[in-house]
Amino acid sequence: MKLAARHRRTTATRKLRWGGAPVGLAALLTVFLSLFSATPAQAELRLCNKTESQVGVAIGYRENDDWVTEGWWNLPANSCETLVSGSLVSRFYYIYAVDYDQFGEWGGRAFMCTREKEFTISGIEDCVARGFERTGFFEIDTGEQSSWTVQLTEPVQTGTGGR
Repeated sequence: MKLAARHRRTTATRKLRWGGAPVGLAALLTVFLSLFSATPAQAELRLCNKTESQVGVAIGYRENDDWVTEGWWNLPANSCETLVSGSLVSRFYYIYAVDYDQFGEWGGRAFMCTREKEFTISGIEDCVARGFERTGFFEIDTGEQSSWTVQLTEPVQTGTGGR
């Protein structure tokens, strides 16, 4: 989990109990009743680690007139984390992730600045000259949706420089 608290959100799991009715009937009734409720869906950008390894995740996004990169969220195996809370204001987000256990990565050709420790970096130019690493992120096109979930599965290539 990323150390910066501003992006951290916890969720609680509740068990549904409906008197003596079977769970299946209670669940069906709950779904039926939810069709008539006016509660809006929660908007956010979530990332789910669908691997058996712990992964570290960095994100890049446009903020005002500049690019910003942030990291690291540390996600245990088979878990999810909210990277951006609230409605998404950009169509494109960029993700870089590394598999701490198997040494694989998820990257791409959109180069942005990162560093080994927790970071928030403004700008994507001259990364090395500014004392950062130049890292290839992959693009997420949300299609202008207000909420989006990315699922990481096994990386396609091990080592650095994967696509």
